[in-house]
Amino acid sequence: MKLTLRLAAVAAAGLLAAGCASAGPAGPPSASPAASPATSAPASAPASAPESATPTPFAYQPLFPFGSLAEVRAWQAGYASGGHQPWHLNPGLTALAFTQGYLGFTHIGKVAELRMTAGDAHVTVGFHRPDGHVSAAAVIHLVKYGSGRNVPWEVVGTDDTTLTLDVPAYGGIATSPVRIGGKITGVDESLRAEVRRLGTSGPVGTFCCRPAGGQASPWSFSVPFHAPPGQVVTIVVHTGGHVAAVERFAVTGARVG
Repeated sequence: MKLTLRLAAVAAAGLLAAGCASAGPAGPPSASPAASPATSAPASAPASAPESATPTPFAYQPLFPFGSLAEVRAWQAGYASGGHQPWHLNPGLTALAFTQGYLGFTHIGKVAELRMTAGDAHVTVGFHRPDGHVSAAAVIHLVKYGSGRNVPWEVVGTDDTTLTLDVPAYGGIATSPVRIGGKITGVDESLRAEVRRLGTSGPVGTFCCRPAGGQASPWSFSVPFHAPPGQVVTIVVHTGGHVAAVERFAVTGARVG
């Protein structure tokens, strides 16, 4: 899938600061034209075409921005020849493109924290509250996808805390209507959900709404959707309405059965 982001406008918003290094993934995460992210960092300069190598099997669900290694290689070739879409090399920009463009949460435009190692990144995205403070909405998990030079970042899920998405299991099979569930901590919450698939202009399934709240209280409901068998879908649940339409969200990836 090809995305066009105006990084020149993005760069004026500031530079990302890399946080302390994190450990590699301890287990599966409970993890499209994109709106321009509001925070940026410099990407590396164009280099030669990707090296020929046999990639190791991808241990995650590729949610965004690439749906396959073939798409990754096509971008690598374009970047090597003309520097196209350098934001793919920046985990913060990729996380914001996922949040604002793919999920449609346009008001969540701040990278509040970035923890990364060579091939693994955890990006906290958030929004400015009316009092000026930044409220964290989710921690997006990204990994390097592909091989050779200029390997891009891929969103694979979220690290969930006060709002979790545990069902279906990450990487499991989803059939319509898909039963989703998890736990939530909060007061007077209202849960909504969407199912999304790369290559579509909007959600392929939606659900509204389920009241929720309490301390680590279980929640669940079913979401009807339409997607071809074998495709990877992104399932997102979110809550808000106190100070913003979406204040917290959680994501997981599944394959259509």
